[in-house]
Amino acid sequence: QVQLVESGGGLVQAGGSLRLSCAGSGRTFVSYTMGWFRQAPGKEREFVSAISWNRGATIYADSVKGRFTISRDNAKNTVDLQMNSLKPDDTAVYYCATTPYLSTMNPAQYHYWGQGTQVTVSS
Repeated sequence: QVQLVESGGGLVQAGGSLRLSCAGSGRTFVSYTMGWFRQAPGKEREFVSAISWNRGATIYADSVKGRFTISRDNAKNTVDLQMNSLKPDDTAVYYCATTPYLSTMNPAQYHYWGQGTQVTVSS
């Protein structure tokens, strides 16, 4: 059974940093793009960042560009999201997901999802 488990969420003050991690099990995701999405209360799920299977391509939402950095370790089946200079608008549940497509921002093209981890940024 395929499983993605996120960790690292929490409460942080504006300007602070958090590092999210997602561990995959049940299969290898070496050939898959891995991505992060987030969903704030009352809002639709939105794309945050994605990284291709060989780490050659990374994409970011404009709202996080320059503040967030995505990375992956194929040997460990993990993908991390380093979040710096956090803002209250970054408050959301963050999900990791995988897709066989190359660096897509479309959540409908992601096949496996984690359960999410809460990130709360106080002002």
